[in-house]
Amino acid sequence: MLKLINIRAQAGISSYLAPIEQCSDLGLNLDGLLIDDPIGTYIGIADGESMTGLGIYSGDLLIISREARAKDRDIIVADLNGVFVCKQVDKKNGRLLPAARGFRPYTLKSGDHFQIEGVVVRSVRLHRPIASILS
Repeated sequence: MLKLINIRAQAGISSYLAPIEQCSDLGLNLDGLLIDDPIGTYIGIADGESMTGLGIYSGDLLIISREARAKDRDIIVADLNGVFVCKQVDKKNGRLLPAARGFRPYTLKSGDHFQIEGVVVRSVRLHRPIASILS
């Protein structure tokens, strides 16, 4: 359980981990904050730079819902011809859109194997990699 003390700081921090004796118990649970449906949710790790324009960087954790129905312009994880990709979906035009300069949209073709595996509902920035996961 996290114990937080609310403070204001110029860097934009709205809460600060403080010594236990200075904190009130807020009962925060990261599962409860990040995961809406534990049964239909899985976590992936972003790889590559094509989604940086939407704030997803290589090494970030992706909270992916299998239960959420993909809407136009949602960020999705999909199997495209045997490769997992994370892109923004353009359902109207049948395209997968990157969100960074230097990357081109991909237009789905009739022979493609394409399966949406889930909708990215949240991402978590890791400022240091989790060695046990990434090694």
